[in-house]
Amino acid sequence: MRTLAVIPARGGSKRLPGKNIRPFLGVPLIAWSIRFALGYAGFDRVVVSTDAPDIAAVAAAEGIEVPRLRPPHLASDTAATIDAVLDVIDHEAAQGRQFDTVALLQPTSPIRLASRWDAARDLLGDSEIDAVVGVAPARTHPFHTFSLGDRGQLTSMHSADLLKLRGQDLPAAVSVAGNLYLARTAALHEQRTFFPSRIAGVLCDQPFEAADIDDELDWLIAETIATKYGITP
Repeated sequence: MRTLAVIPARGGSKRLPGKNIRPFLGVPLIAWSIRFALGYAGFDRVVVSTDAPDIAAVAAAEGIEVPRLRPPHLASDTAATIDAVLDVIDHEAAQGRQFDTVALLQPTSPIRLASRWDAARDLLGDSEIDAVVGVAPARTHPFHTFSLGDRGQLTSMHSADLLKLRGQDLPAAVSVAGNLYLARTAALHEQRTFFPSRIAGVLCDQPFEAADIDDELDWLIAETIATKYGITP
């Protein structure tokens, strides 16, 4: 099973300008994903997809050349990550490089465990599964969520009877962790998503695994947790 690892990192970021090359515990954020990808034996090729020369320079310093910058139409605020990934897949195919599966490593989720990827590869060995994602225990159970009306009124997102259940009586709920995406190349082409109809999850239950950096508070929390657990790239 040949696997292509794609690390998408566009230059524009409104909430955290320059976040992909901003030092996270002293190391450029994107370098965390690059170092993991280069050190993981399950990846046959690693590609950084970026439109920004400064990000490409950091990638080169980490050992990955970026000979082709991402097309501008795939680097806008509205561009979807899947389109950038498919662009990489198609470019690799044009160069004669074919892959059975594709891994997505988002720089904003910098902390990963190789054992989770091993588990994901094992799950993808099942012919009934087209993709595997990392999931973490949900912080707020979906049975206890509401929609908020314009006058402050609350409407349960599920049956109101479920609100009566105690926490220990609720079924286990998970949410996407953001640190692991692995899918069959054929499924990506056919369904254009890392969440195809036949999908499985790998539980990532360590606190540091669900770090997903979108703003300054996320950054602070992620660095604090990584420091507490002695995490290094």
